[in-house]
Amino acid sequence: MTEKLQLYRCEICGNIVQVLSEGADALVCCGEEMKLLDIQHDSTELGEKHNPKLEEKDGRKYVHVKTHPMTKEHYIEFIQVQSKDKKESCTKFFNPDEIPEVDITNFSGDMTAVEYCNIHHLWGMNEERTIYD
Repeated sequence: MTEKLQLYRCEICGNIVQVLSEGADALVCCGEEMKLLDIQHDSTELGEKHNPKLEEKDGRKYVHVKTHPMTKEHYIEFIQVQSKDKKESCTKFFNPDEIPEVDITNFSGDMTAVEYCNIHHLWGMNEERTIYD
């Protein structure tokens, strides 16, 4: 059964679908069952380039992927910030020439973030963080 905010990818055409209402046993695209994207976390060099991080600068809070390349061939497609209870979600999409960061100054409480790399797929924060107003 699908769960709210899960991300699925079609292995044939590359479509990415996010679940907004739970229910289906499987999602299908191009005649094939879509693959649930597992959120990767690790502390290797690859993980360090992909794990979203929380940072504060000039009194504002940001989630960013600081050391990842942003070229036409290899870039962060989006960052999504989610509340722990999955009642709030904010997604920001990027072009290869943009800085992959999201201002989260208005978020409060337990939250987490994921980012999607066009080559290495879905990566998450190493831990949930609490953001204070």
